[in-house]
Amino acid sequence: MKRNLIFISICAILSVLWTVPALAQTASVKGVCRDAQGNPIVDAQVTWHNDDNGRTFKIKTNKKGEYFSLGIEPGQYTVTLTKDGKDLDKVNKYKVDLDEKVLDFDLKKSQEQAVEDTAKKQGMTPDQVKQMQERQANTEKYNTNIKAANEKLTAARTATNAGDYDAAIAALNDATQLVPNEDMVWYNLGQTYAASAKKQTDAAEKTKRYTEASTDLQKAIDLKKQAMQNPPPGGSKPPAQGEPSDNQRLATYYSNLGSAEAGLGKADDATAAYQKAAELNPPGAAGYYFNLGATLTNLNMTGDEHMRKQAVDAFDKAIAADPNNADSYFWKGQALLGMAKMEGDKMVAPQGTEEAFKKYLELKPDGPNAQTAKDVLTQLGSKLETTYGKKKR
Repeated sequence: MKRNLIFISICAILSVLWTVPALAQTASVKGVCRDAQGNPIVDAQVTWHNDDNGRTFKIKTNKKGEYFSLGIEPGQYTVTLTKDGKDLDKVNKYKVDLDEKVLDFDLKKSQEQAVEDTAKKQGMTPDQVKQMQERQANTEKYNTNIKAANEKLTAARTATNAGDYDAAIAALNDATQLVPNEDMVWYNLGQTYAASAKKQTDAAEKTKRYTEASTDLQKAIDLKKQAMQNPPPGGSKPPAQGEPSDNQRLATYYSNLGSAEAGLGKADDATAAYQKAAELNPPGAAGYYFNLGATLTNLNMTGDEHMRKQAVDAFDKAIAADPNNADSYFWKGQALLGMAKMEGDKMVAPQGTEEAFKKYLELKPDGPNAQTAKDVLTQLGSKLETTYGKKKR
């Protein structure tokens, strides 16, 4: 009886042992992740996705670019290396058994292999594929920078409208770092420096800002000329409706450069810039030559007769380009009046003075300078008409 009890107990114990489930069989995985320069990829994520059952294991790399994990089930895996949400490399159909598996990621080797695969597929040499990839990468970077630069331009425009020129200048300087070869960005920066210079009360600061404006506008001109001389393959695209042509845009740059040089008191440089603007964009010549005449008039603090004659010549060109611009006649008359002589108690002005003031009154009889024009004509002893601005029957 006792022997039977012992036997029954032993069988019971064996029965319990036989019902314990078998331990799950798993493997370990590890590896080192390096970028194209051979540096460890820190804080990246290596994702092991089991293609058989859909389970996923995510492993983070350490400061040495290493990763390690236990408990990986045997099977076929898709292994992906990512960082900051961007896929860096991927290995498909990777077999895992019960042994420790070592899977390193070397982006340099992966890129070289991808180049070879693409070259074979597209019938290109590896060098041609590399050049193509470089162009694609540069295009992607450029597009990203353009988007960021446009955001800076918008911020600058908002700041300028609010009168905060320093904030606008800071935003535009950031934009020049993003897209240093875009002429429009440099033009906007130069234009903003010039606008801010007009608000300065300190002479040194005013000069500094006009100097910055001149430098930036010249940079815009150089870049635009370079782009015009080296158009993209297939030629430059025609401007969209309402958009200025290349010559018109370049003329605008020169015109603003002329204004900046005038702010610095450089009459010769201002003259050259305005004349270049008129040459590039003849339809806008009236405005450019008027600004040149006004610049020469304003800068002539010593009453230099040669500079007055230059101003008269500029106003004559403005009139030739637009015979109905009343202000050109008035300021031409003012420039001529500056060369008048006194003969006894009578003022004798150069030929064309009276005609200039009379033409102004004809075109703008109620203009802001109408009374001044009448006073000058009276002083010159000229008979005033009473029909200015009225059509003669």
